[in-house]
Formats: sequence, structure tokens, C-alpha cells
Amino acid sequence: MTQATLGLDWTNKRTRKREFLEEMGRVVPWAALVALIEPHSARAKTGRPPFPIETMLRIHFMQNLFTFGDQAMEEALIDTPLYREFARLNVDADRMPDAITILRFRHPLERHGLALQMFATVNEFLAG
Repeated sequence: MTQATLGLDWTNKRTRKREFLEEMGRVVPWAALVALIEPHSARAKTGRPPFPIETMLRIHFMQNLFTFGDQAMEEALIDTPLYREFARLNVDADRMPDAITILRFRHPLERHGLALQMFATVNEFLAG
């Protein structure tokens, strides 16, 4: 037997973190950043299909904003509906990005110096 919720839905409470992530979702030029990263992203030829670049990019942003390591980010995605929502992960998804997937997304960004280019793209967009 499960306990009744009493009609309380805490998932939509307007917290500062929720408002911050919603604002970030609106102001960051996701399409421009995806276009910047796409030529450097690995495409799997076998196995499971990769997660969308924008999803992984959103996870990368959260990881940097909230100072999560790869394992901590994986666990935060599992534990926190707000983070899954921001990353545009389906609540009923049969899989979530694990620490290795997050690591493998970050390495090409570092190897190709894309962090500075992403920063410049965001600043340019916000200034314009």
C-alpha cells in the first residue's frame, strides 16, 4: 500500500533553481551551440543510439553550473526530476546518460577547445 499524496504536487514549485534553469533554457542559443559541436561529435555505428547533442550539452551546462563530477551528474539525473526536465530526458525513458556517456561527450569538447567557442557564442548572442 502506498501513502496518498494529499493532492500536493511539489514538482512544479517555483524554486530559484527551477527559475534559473528555465531562464537559461530560454536565453542560451542551443541550436548555434549544437551546430558548433556537431562536427566533433562521435556517431555510434553499432549499439544503442546516442543521446541528442542538445541533451548532452544541457547536461554539460548543469554539470559545470552545479559542479557535479560525471558520477554525481549521473546520480543527479536519476534523483532529480528538474534536471531530467532541463536536459529534455523523457521521464519514462528506459535509459539515462551514465557517467561514461557524460565523460565521452565532454572529452571532444576539451580536445577541440570548444568551451571557449561556446562561451563566445553565448556572449555574442546575449550582447546582440
